[in-house]
Amino acid sequence: MIEAKVVLTQPHVLSRQFVATTGSGHHLIVDDPWGGTGPKPVELFAVALAGCTAFDVITHLRFKRHQQVTGYEVRAEADQTETEPKVFTAVRLHHIITGHEIDPEAVREAIQLSSTIHGAIEAMLRPVVSVVTTFEITPEKTLADVA
Repeated sequence: MIEAKVVLTQPHVLSRQFVATTGSGHHLIVDDPWGGTGPKPVELFAVALAGCTAFDVITHLRFKRHQQVTGYEVRAEADQTETEPKVFTAVRLHHIITGHEIDPEAVREAIQLSSTIHGAIEAMLRPVVSVVTTFEITPEKTLADVA
């Protein structure tokens, strides 16, 4: 079971800032654009999607395919409807992998497995929104490359 709790930080003030606590005991501030002290809740959904696929992909690349990944980033962009509720209408995930002799097929396989088998967040989104994934590989520069 996954648990989470949000508590209004200043109940006697008109702000809408909350402290979120995860079931594993981690805390973060959740806010709105007017308070500006933490992410909006919907932004956390995009973070969850990017984080979920990142864990899947890096695990597959490093431990199953033994790729020499030295840097990794996942960027998520989500379009929303103009009217309330502002649900996601399309999501784009872009993986940027840096390393030594990274095999593009290993990256494709890792992303595919995350998208279809392992990725819980994407699996929840998939029935209602299009998720498009792209990637790029940047070779790690060595001292010989710089000189």
